[in-house]
Amino acid sequence: MRSRSICLAAPLAVAFVGPAVADAIDGNWCHVDGRRFTIRGPAITTPAGNSLQGNYERHYFSYPIPASEPRAGETVFMTLMGEYLVHLRVGKDSASSGPVEEWKRCAPSISRRNVDHAAERSAS
Repeated sequence: MRSRSICLAAPLAVAFVGPAVADAIDGNWCHVDGRRFTIRGPAITTPAGNSLQGNYERHYFSYPIPASEPRAGETVFMTLMGEYLVHLRVGKDSASSGPVEEWKRCAPSISRRNVDHAAERSAS
């Protein structure tokens, strides 16, 4: 009887487990239009190339847009939706922020130097 209870309970337990959440919002993020940003803890390099400190939580990040960038004074709000997806909004506060932009984790980059060395090794 006990093994039957376990067999019936196991599928129910699996059914109530939500999707796995990505570890953290840290990393390199890319937009389809070519913009990029990087988050490392509370530090961010914005799409315009400015380095500053923001409000960091594992799955959320926000920062005030610096004076030198378009939409200065507004705030960028980001939410990690999964391992490879961030939803980003810009506005005065998170409740009234604008439309959602989807950002994907950037593909790993290969430096030109490594490519040149690989070509040299294969030619030898």
